Amino acid sequence: MRKDLIFSENNNESIQYDDYIAGLAKGLSLLECFGIERQKLNVTQIAERTGLSRTAARRYVRTLKFLGYLDTDEHFYWLTYKVLRFSSAYLSSAYLPKVAQPMLNLLSIKTALSYSVAVLDEHEVVPVAKSIAPQIDTSKLSPLGVHLGNRLPAYATSTGKILLSRLSFGAQQQWLDKFNLKRLTPYTITDPQVFLKILQEVGQLDYCISTEEHELGITAMAVPILNMQGDTVAALNCIGSSNRIDTNYLIQNILPLLKQTAHDLRAIL
Repeated sequence: MRKDLIFSENNNESIQYDDYIAGLAKGLSLLECFGIERQKLNVTQIAERTGLSRTAARRYVRTLKFLGYLDTDEHFYWLTYKVLRFSSAYLSSAYLPKVAQPMLNLLSIKTALSYSVAVLDEHEVVPVAKSIAPQIDTSKLSPLGVHLGNRLPAYATSTGKILLSRLSFGAQQQWLDKFNLKRLTPYTITDPQVFLKILQEVGQLDYCISTEEHELGITAMAVPILNMQGDTVAALNCIGSSNRIDTNYLIQNILPLLKQTAHDLRAIL
C-alpha cells in the first residue's frame, strides 16, 4: 500500500492521505463507542474504547457536548437525541427503505407475520425497513427488535448469515478472525468451523432459516436482495414465533413470497 494512501478494512476502500480528516474520524469513532451494553461512559472508558489519550478524549467529549450530541452529569457522558438526525436523514432519503416498505407492509397483511430488510455493517445487521403484522401486540415483542436501526449480531440472525454467505470463503474466514461468536441462547452457533460450514450450506440453498439463535421463541427466514448489477445489497427476512411457524411452513409458504419480493426489488434497485 502506498504511503500516501490510507486503507480501511471496514469497506476495503482507500483514501488519499491529504483528503483524510483524522479529527473527524476520531470524533465519529467516539460517538460509535456508545452501545446498548454501555449507554454511559466516562472519559477513561471512552479513551480505552477509541485508543485516544485521556486528554484528547476529554477535548472531544467536551466539543460534542457543546455541539449537543452528548450530555453529561460531569462524570459520565451519553448520547442525546440529536444523533438521530443522521438516521432520520438516511431513512427519509435512502432509496432501498422507501421502495421496500410498501412491499413489507403487503407481506404482513397477507401472512400475519413480520418482515424486515437489513444491511450488513461489520459484525452486525441493521434493519432499514420493517413491517409488523397488524394483529401483533408489539408490547409483547422485544422492545429493541421493533425499531429501525437496531443493531443485531450477524452470526445469530437469518439476515446476517445470508449476507455473510455471499462473501468469499477467504472473506468469511477474515470476518471470523475479527469477530467472536458469543453464546446468546442455547442454540447459538459458537464454533467457527461449524459456522463456516453452515455459511457454505446457506450459500448453496440461497436462503437461511434461524431458529432461536438470537432470541428464544423466535424463528426467521431470510433471502438475499440483489441489485441490477448482481451485487448483494441487503437481506429480506420473515420473523415469527417458533410456536406458530416451522421449517416446512416457511419453505412451502413463505420462501416463494420472499424470493418474489426480492426479485421485484432487484428490478428497481
